[in-house]
Amino acid sequence: MTSLPLTIRHELPADHAAIERLHERAFGPGRFARTAFRLREGVPQDPALSFASHVGTFLVGSVRVTRVSAGGQPALMLGPLTVDPAFEGRGIGAALMNASIEASRAAGHDLIMLVGDAPYYARFGFKPISPGQLTLPGPADPARFLALELVEGVLARRSGAVMALRPGSA
Repeated sequence: MTSLPLTIRHELPADHAAIERLHERAFGPGRFARTAFRLREGVPQDPALSFASHVGTFLVGSVRVTRVSAGGQPALMLGPLTVDPAFEGRGIGAALMNASIEASRAAGHDLIMLVGDAPYYARFGFKPISPGQLTLPGPADPARFLALELVEGVLARRSGAVMALRPGSA
């Protein structure tokens, strides 16, 4: 049996339909009601920070990053991170996370936020945001609202609403 190599590259427009099908399989129709989805709704992901993974020509994972405002300052919202269930447990999610974090750091960004499982994301340096410090445009479990400082101390200087940045804004 031939082993096909895993590739990770920037997400391309041609990946969009396969990524949407992957999100549908992984999260179901309820994904549209989630606060993190609503924050990103109608705002394109940043193609320089969003990645797709393939085994051969088959898309097996994706991570998207959207530019947002956190307390009036630019920040990033990571998510969703999705891996095809048939390929879970093979390090694909971690590889996608590392690619996105390193691209964000190289581009000079200082803060990445997400809503997710704290034990999983802690290995990448994400920590809970103090309740009430930053607010999302809908309900979210405060223990799942996490941040990674790419510049030490930046989170302490942010407070207020998290909002999507529409195309053409900072």
